[in-house]
Amino acid sequence: MASSALTAAIVLAAGEGTRMRSNKPKVLHTFAGRTFLNRVMASVRALDPATLAVVVHFQADRVAAAARSYDESVTIVNQDDIPGTGRAVQCAMAQLTEHGPITGPVLIAASDMPLLDAATLERLVAFHTESGNGATVLTTVLDDPTGYGRIIRDRDGNVLRIVEQKDANRSELAVQEVNTSVYVFDAELLTRAIADLKSNNAQGEFYLTDTLETARSAGKVGAFTAPDPLSVEGVNDRVQLAALAKAHNRRVCEAWMRGGVTILDPETTWIDDEVEIGRDAVILPGCFLQGHTVIGEEVVVGPYTTLIDATVDAEATVERSRVQETHIGRAANIGPWTYLRPGNELGEESKAGAFVEMKKAHIGNGTKVPHLSYMGDATLGDHTNIGGGTITANYDGVHKNKTHIGAGCHVGAGNLFVAPVEVGDNVTTGAGSVVRHPVPDDTMVYSENTQHNVEGWKPAWER
Repeated sequence: MASSALTAAIVLAAGEGTRMRSNKPKVLHTFAGRTFLNRVMASVRALDPATLAVVVHFQADRVAAAARSYDESVTIVNQDDIPGTGRAVQCAMAQLTEHGPITGPVLIAASDMPLLDAATLERLVAFHTESGNGATVLTTVLDDPTGYGRIIRDRDGNVLRIVEQKDANRSELAVQEVNTSVYVFDAELLTRAIADLKSNNAQGEFYLTDTLETARSAGKVGAFTAPDPLSVEGVNDRVQLAALAKAHNRRVCEAWMRGGVTILDPETTWIDDEVEIGRDAVILPGCFLQGHTVIGEEVVVGPYTTLIDATVDAEATVERSRVQETHIGRAANIGPWTYLRPGNELGEESKAGAFVEMKKAHIGNGTKVPHLSYMGDATLGDHTNIGGGTITANYDGVHKNKTHIGAGCHVGAGNLFVAPVEVGDNVTTGAGSVVRHPVPDDTMVYSENTQHNVEGWKPAWER
């Protein structure tokens, strides 16, 4: 079937997620670089539903703002104080049918399954349509189904009902097929089914699962088993989050290794989903590759390096460093213990060495900043060498000012450039110089600093 045949999709994001023990809603916790809600919404949106609705309640404004940032066309539904997933869908359908009844399939998905993927949802909707079901439940089979609602079938394999853990008897608890909290309903049938919901259960909530009994009396209820249990695994607490993240990251690392990347220790290497890595790159232990980081061929990263939205061109080395929103040129050498803040451009075969910090710095090809220096709001030409302990004093207390140092310069140790200042090409500066004024090309500059020795200045008792 065409994915555009989906009439509506409802993402349930109203819960607090109390077991996370967090000040923020569960759906805004992150997984492999994106929030739960972002990931689920993206998978659902890939099916191109005519309407995508997100139901909010706990910290509603915060969740709604996040949802709109992920998808400007999203419809926000506010659930009232009546609890339960059934009530969430009641509120959503009331809003979606304000201008008249709707027809066709409606997808309902919980937002705490960060690995829920579009391919699984496509197969679910196709199965629902082709089987002629009034309702279809997405299920999975778990070795340990504790905490999940159990799928109870009749002798012919049809779904009779879903029993929540707290309401299940001994034989029902033994069932290993579980509900994933993802459903497809015929819109008209869903409207009728949610009208009959009651809260006579252990939680005192309106369960969406109870709609299946009404649906069964009015039509066929089927189940589609997700081919990959990991894709429908929910997260209720931080222990589950850690376990699922580890399992997913292991798959990510394996995929990169099979694609030609060397990862020396996958157990200590974490790679977000949007990262790109070139062939023959080497990732050493303790690395975190985050956001939309792009790593070229034959790059060596690590050990113990964090790259955030960074681009590292081929043959470069980045060792024991933190790099964010920075472009590192081909065959550049970074680290160890280098901090590259956002906005840097480092040229080919350049160097940022030990205990160097940079921010909005443009470093020319072959230029070296070997150690113990700060380059902020600075532009350095090609093949310039910066002596250790050099600082660009870019902040005057009000404005960030720029330093320009030309090509072919040799900057002595312990220099201080008081911005704004322009230094020409082929300039040599003496050690300990303070440069406050423009320096022409082909000049040697130094600051006179008369040394005074005061002998015997300490009292005798301190000697």
